[in-house]
Amino acid sequence: MQWKAALSGQNRKLLCNAPPTHLYWIDPCSRKEHRAGGTTISSPPYYAKDGFELHLTDCISCMEELPEGSVDLVFADPPYNLSNGGFTCHAGRRVPVHKGDWDVSSGAEENFAFHLAWINACRRVLKADGSIWISGTYHSIYACGYALQVAGFHILNDICWFKPNAPPNLSRRYFTASHETLIWARKNAEGKHTFNYEAMKCGDWHEADMLKREGKQMRSVWSISAPRPAEKAHGRHPTQKPLLLLRRILSACTHEGDCVLDPFTGSSTTGLAAYAMHRRFIGIDSDQAYLDLSIRRFEDLQQTRVGHEGEKTRPQGPA
Repeated sequence: MQWKAALSGQNRKLLCNAPPTHLYWIDPCSRKEHRAGGTTISSPPYYAKDGFELHLTDCISCMEELPEGSVDLVFADPPYNLSNGGFTCHAGRRVPVHKGDWDVSSGAEENFAFHLAWINACRRVLKADGSIWISGTYHSIYACGYALQVAGFHILNDICWFKPNAPPNLSRRYFTASHETLIWARKNAEGKHTFNYEAMKCGDWHEADMLKREGKQMRSVWSISAPRPAEKAHGRHPTQKPLLLLRRILSACTHEGDCVLDPFTGSSTTGLAAYAMHRRFIGIDSDQAYLDLSIRRFEDLQQTRVGHEGEKTRPQGPA
């Protein structure tokens, strides 16, 4: 199995931390050091620019190279193991439920072993006051929750992400699946964690979330639509998350300059939110096509941000 191969990889030499704003790499054809986002990895990244870094490899071997205690927040959207040969509704059409071979279940025991392996790797690279978010459906989230506890994490909340635009159930034999569960946990039971209470209570979240009451505490049920077509303008990922969801999570649990890691980055919505909010980002994926999609999305966002900043600083002519 893939996770077994990842566990057998040799540990590589860890190099010293770089300053948070430092970004460079040397001789990308060799295995000389590169530094980005306050972490150091001996292998060159697939892509690195302005604190946004992507690695084309499996997440466990990549995290073996990250210094211990170097990451502030992990957001993980691991395989849900729900590709079963059935059908669902997408954009009004009947389509097969097969997101890829990576999403096919290997059985409960092997699935749990995989989740425990990558969760342990995440725990090593998290700072003492760091936390992790994991997204999933009932196919995977319970195994992840148990693995978190086995690994020593302390679960803080579970969030019900309600999707008001979820597709219907075509079989008419089950309730319509209209939510995902997110688990939020901190590294240590007795440790501290970041929670920006006022940002959650007083932000403008109510404008896009019909369940959020203005000026009231953020509750654990969030109404956020699945990604609109505009968010998939550069290509499609089968489990892409909406930008608003990741902006809320990063607003709640990080500060500017923090390092955010996504071990299953896919189309890198986590990275786009991190870049837009002035966080540093490390994304890992074993699929080159998804990393290329991530780059297209990032460079489009970067051009948009540069344009907006130019408008702010551009001298104004006479009225």
